[in-house]
Amino acid sequence: MPDTPCHIPVLTTDRLILRAHVRADFEPMAEMWAGPQSRFMGGPRDRRGAWSAFASDCAGWVFDGFGCWAIETHDKTLVGQIGITHPDHFPEPELGWVLLPHAIGKGFATEAAKAALAFARDALKLSTLVSYIAPENSPSRSLAERLGATVDPKAPLPAGETVQDTLVYRHRFAL
Repeated sequence: MPDTPCHIPVLTTDRLILRAHVRADFEPMAEMWAGPQSRFMGGPRDRRGAWSAFASDCAGWVFDGFGCWAIETHDKTLVGQIGITHPDHFPEPELGWVLLPHAIGKGFATEAAKAALAFARDALKLSTLVSYIAPENSPSRSLAERLGATVDPKAPLPAGETVQDTLVYRHRFAL
């Protein structure tokens, strides 16, 4: 048993439940990691690589007190993942998201991101978060901008990345 207790809060919105991942979430997430959508997140990945990414996203709750949530609709349909993560190669905590293909274009990412941002502000007492986004990832750039984030050209990049690879969108909160 770990020495550090791990509590993963459940967040709810009008249409969504943000909850801890369960093993059954892996199969649809592995399919997403194998597909072209994952190119903006270091993919595509084989099944072993998908498991490593999935487990890493879940581990943040133990290491940092924040991590990734599964996003599901109130009728229990898994639609994606959102989270606040801080892997070793990231200079600061990041808000990141991915939707499963069947859920794209329905406003789920915006709704989930607003809940995660409120959690970061209210529960974690953060004054800022970043989202690391590939310049060619127009949908994620649009979402970051809808959320009020702006490009922060002075922000440090993840280890090994360049400004050609990654834009840093900064989310700021008034505490």
